[in-house]
Amino acid sequence: MKSVSLTAYPRTLSGRLDVKKLRAQGRVPAVIYGGQAKPESLELAQVELENLIHHSVSENVLVDLKIEGGAGASRLALLQDVQHFALTGKVLHVDFHEVSATEKVTITVPVETKGEAVGVKRDGGVLEHVLFKVKVKALPKDLPEIIEIDVTELAVGQTIHLGDLPKVEGVEYLGDAKISVISVAAPRAEKVDDTAAAAVTEVVATKEKKPDAAAAAPAAGAKKDGKK
Repeated sequence: MKSVSLTAYPRTLSGRLDVKKLRAQGRVPAVIYGGQAKPESLELAQVELENLIHHSVSENVLVDLKIEGGAGASRLALLQDVQHFALTGKVLHVDFHEVSATEKVTITVPVETKGEAVGVKRDGGVLEHVLFKVKVKALPKDLPEIIEIDVTELAVGQTIHLGDLPKVEGVEYLGDAKISVISVAAPRAEKVDDTAAAAVTEVVATKEKKPDAAAAAPAAGAKKDGKK
């Protein structure tokens, strides 16, 4: 994963009113933690941050965080958590998790499909996306933004498991290799038709039994009249 440059500024004010004023000035409060340093409160330009998030391929973003006025070099970090205002969607707060370029980290990565499965296109099956994210472990530079799966050759009844995912150099998939990720199920219409056919058969069978019961009643009445 390629890192993206981002500028941040030390933040000394943290009270509720102070943070409100900060947002009114077009700034977003943030915090960076992890690594050898203590957690540090920061602030970022809202426009710059939202542009970065908007143009990212996935929610996983690796940033080369340059802290103006701070001591030392830039800090490599993952965008860990983003809080949005429910009504406007504006960013309220972000967390950065500092990482080392030489140490492996674990993140969850979105799974996306590519192409149209033959089981869907030709046989009318249903593509079932079972697992939308997978855990991976890798060095920051090797972290994938997404895992793309080609489902073109997937037929009805076939499944792609975690162990079948495409190999990515330097990336380790975490979890049971037998876990289903993508599969093609049989056409649902056929299942509905079978159920409807069974119901119709049952109704017909019930109707056929009723005349026999009605025919038995006159016969019983005839015997009664004979005795008289």
